[in-house]
Amino acid sequence: MLDPKKIEQIARQIQDSLPKGVKEFGGDIEKKLRMILQSQLGKLDLVNREEFDIQTQVLLRTREKLTAMEKRLSELEAKLEDKNALSADNAEKKE
Repeated sequence: MLDPKKIEQIARQIQDSLPKGVKEFGGDIEKKLRMILQSQLGKLDLVNREEFDIQTQVLLRTREKLTAMEKRLSELEAKLEDKNALSADNAEKKE
């Protein structure tokens, strides 16, 4: 969720950018703007910076593990190919 102070700041900036006639029309326009902003921003699927950083670290660790597993799989496949080739050579020698 966004920081209420940030929402208040955005609402104030919007109110400050409104023409003078519109500002005078409603005295509680900042309150209404804040409510609208909170409502609309609440509908967005946002995460705070801390959650984003945590997920970034999780993703990096997952990528490292995947890379290590891919390397290990390649090594095992190479060993298996060598073993199969050796078995084929031994079978040919017996014939």
